[in-house]
Amino acid sequence: MRLILVVLAVASLLTGCNNKPKKVQKQVWTDEALMDTVQKQTFNYFWDGAEPVSGLARERIHLDSIYPTHDKDIITIGGSGFGLMAIVVGAERGYITKEEALSRFEKSVDFLEKADRFHGAWPHWLLPSGKVAPFSTYDDGGDLVETAFLIQGLLTVKEYYANGGEREQKLVAKIQKLWEEVEWDWYTKGENTLYWHWSPNVTWKMNFPVGGYNEALIMYILAAASPTHPVSKEVYDEGWALKGEIAKDTVYYGLETELNHYEHDASPVGPLFWAHYSYLGLNPKGLTDAYADYWKLNVNHAKIHYRHAVENPNKYKGYGKNLWGLTSSYSVKGYAGHRPDNDLGVISPTAALSSIAYTPEESLQFLRYMYTEQDSLIGKYGPYDAFSLESDWSLPRYLAIDQGPIPVMIENYRTGLLWDLFMKNKDLHKGLEKLSFSTKHKNDN
Repeated sequence: MRLILVVLAVASLLTGCNNKPKKVQKQVWTDEALMDTVQKQTFNYFWDGAEPVSGLARERIHLDSIYPTHDKDIITIGGSGFGLMAIVVGAERGYITKEEALSRFEKSVDFLEKADRFHGAWPHWLLPSGKVAPFSTYDDGGDLVETAFLIQGLLTVKEYYANGGEREQKLVAKIQKLWEEVEWDWYTKGENTLYWHWSPNVTWKMNFPVGGYNEALIMYILAAASPTHPVSKEVYDEGWALKGEIAKDTVYYGLETELNHYEHDASPVGPLFWAHYSYLGLNPKGLTDAYADYWKLNVNHAKIHYRHAVENPNKYKGYGKNLWGLTSSYSVKGYAGHRPDNDLGVISPTAALSSIAYTPEESLQFLRYMYTEQDSLIGKYGPYDAFSLESDWSLPRYLAIDQGPIPVMIENYRTGLLWDLFMKNKDLHKGLEKLSFSTKHKNDN
């Protein structure tokens, strides 16, 4: 087991003859120790903090035990996909044994096999009974975006055990079956686009075609890659890429956004989770298609957020090179989609920490600042979901979708583990080839 805190210098000068008090030098963290610590803490959200019946991720964990709107045992499907990948990190780093990880994966996959699905897609939320928990009034059926995040995690686990023994092969086969049962083509509604939701009660009433750049690139790639229910390249080009309109980028804080982040307004960039969710397994290094260089896209996205904090046009308290990063998270009032042009003075630690592969120096600055200067904002599962120095606001609360990318993306920065595993999947490569992606890796960061 790795030491969680490395102390470089804890030196004392023994009391001398003049009885001067001894001087103790301040603890100093190495970058490695900081990353070890935050990875283990955030991994534990998905290990110790898991919903006990399924072994999957709770939507939220509030250390103050106050749950204003939802029961603490609501299971998140997308967050569980992130959690599966976090558990792989835990097994590789020795936080748990590989045997313990395998047992947890078996438990979770068995639960997912029996849980409610809608044309193969899971809902946004599940109850511990396996029944759907409506996310909103009409969102009581399949959620294809959340399902894509779960499948990304499942396929990563599948590749992790691809060369294992009989027990591991049984898990691999079960995951492949779940993957093949998702009816991606159903969610086109017969059109050249993918729809986010379908309900057995209100059918397509949510009416949410997913197009233009956001967090859902992985959904379109997996839909094209499906060995059983694939969609055509036209669905990607017309539905996601909007017949090429997606490539109409802009320049913000001196950096090209590479894609048009918002189809219907002039907002230049989205919240930073867009640079994380689809790329927990999908390696953006050298990933290009007709519309974008996805490494450049994500690096610039993160750097724009950083430059915004350094410039600090709203003069918010604390903003600067050590304190940056906006994303959708808890906020001073409820939940909000924080981004540079919708900046409420709320920092979400996952934004900077999960961007570490794109902005290593800037993300490590933030990490060091949190653990040395703002440690009151850190609890048993790592940094709290969000806080505001400007408003003197914080709550000891966590969200799975924010904690999950932290250990995964830090591991991708350190070793490339999750990228290497997911990118081995043969079905995935068929989808990438169908959509004319290039996956040649770059060595530069």
